[in-house]
Amino acid sequence: MKKFLIVGLGNIGEKYQNTRHNIGFTILDELANKESVTFENQKLGAVSKFRFKGRTFILLKPSTYMNLSGKAVKYWLAKENIPLENLLVICDDLNLPFGAFRLKAKGSDGGHNGLKDINLLLQTQNYARFRFGVGADFSKGKQCDFVLGDWEPEQFKLLPERITKATELVISFGLAGLNNTMNSFNGK
Repeated sequence: MKKFLIVGLGNIGEKYQNTRHNIGFTILDELANKESVTFENQKLGAVSKFRFKGRTFILLKPSTYMNLSGKAVKYWLAKENIPLENLLVICDDLNLPFGAFRLKAKGSDGGHNGLKDINLLLQTQNYARFRFGVGADFSKGKQCDFVLGDWEPEQFKLLPERITKATELVISFGLAGLNNTMNSFNGK
């Protein structure tokens, strides 16, 4: 049975729950809800598992805080014996407009501290990442406040549809593969 590690990046704690930076956690929460599974606190993160069409999806929300996500990713890849090509990391992206999707097979961290730590600890940039656009509507020097801030009311109304679409992307990654999923979801 093929196994996939799906990592949603975010920060633990109630004050971060509905922030832009926690979109990875939000998408995994919705996916777990759809599949009627719950998260259990385990080593270095909250973990949930489900099977779908002959695939096992292991959902990980690292408890290491965003900037130290690599430790949890490295641990769970090894623990579950999952190959790098079956890893998908979900994160926010300031360089994409709100709700836009960009799935890539590899790449730089693009200034994202969570990806930077994962790259450092895995010693590679060759893993799939799903960037969810949060926009860049902030004043100079206010980037941190923006990503750790709540969604704008109009975005909040549109968010459920985008999150549902994001869960479909995750399932497609496991079933149809990276290239087919990129063709189906990027820019949509």
